[in-house]
Amino acid sequence: MDYIETLADLEAHYGAPKGASLRKVLHHITPLYRKWIMASRLCMLTTVGPEGTDNSPRGDEGPVVQELDDKTLALPDWRGNNRLDSMRNIVRDGRVSLLFLVPGADNVVRINGRARISVNEQLRARFSRGDKLPATVIVIQIEELYTQCARALMRARLWTCGDESAGLPSVGALLAEATGGEEGGASYDDAWTTRAEQTLW
Repeated sequence: MDYIETLADLEAHYGAPKGASLRKVLHHITPLYRKWIMASRLCMLTTVGPEGTDNSPRGDEGPVVQELDDKTLALPDWRGNNRLDSMRNIVRDGRVSLLFLVPGADNVVRINGRARISVNEQLRARFSRGDKLPATVIVIQIEELYTQCARALMRARLWTCGDESAGLPSVGALLAEATGGEEGGASYDDAWTTRAEQTLW
C-alpha cells in the first residue's frame, strides 16, 4: 500500500482548508453553542494516555453536561464497569475531546480541552438522582469549540435509516467469544436488562 509519511505530503494531497473551517473555532461557550450543547443527552469522550487512546459514550436523560462558566463544563461519571480507562487517562494526561450529538441533527459540536477529576461533594450533588450521586465529576476547561462537518452523519443516514440492529451479536455472545465460553452467553443477556435498569445511576 502507498502510505503518506510526511505532513507536507498530507497537505499536498488534500489541499488547503477552507477559510470557514479555520475561522469557526471559538474558545468559550456562546449563547447559540450553549443552546446546542444543552440539547445534547449524548457525547463521546475521547482521552489519551500512555497505553493509547480511549473513546467512551457518556449519556444522561437530560443535558449530558452542566456549564460551570463559559469556559468550563462538568461531566458526571455515573456507574460503569470500573475499568476506568478514560479516568486513568485523564489523571495521567488531561487532554480530552467531546463530540456532542442531538437526535435528528446531522451536525456535531466538538470541544477540545483539558480535564481533571473532581470528588467535590457540592459539585457531585449538582447531578444528584434522588439519593444517588456520580462517583466523580470530570471538569473540562475548554480550549477549542466548533461544529463538525455534517457529511459523516448524512452519509451514514444515522437518524433516518431506522433500526438496523437485527441479527447483531449480543454482548453475551461477544463476551462468550472473547472468553472461550467462560463468561457471557444467554444467561448474561437474560440478566442484563434488569441489572442495567437497577444500576443506571
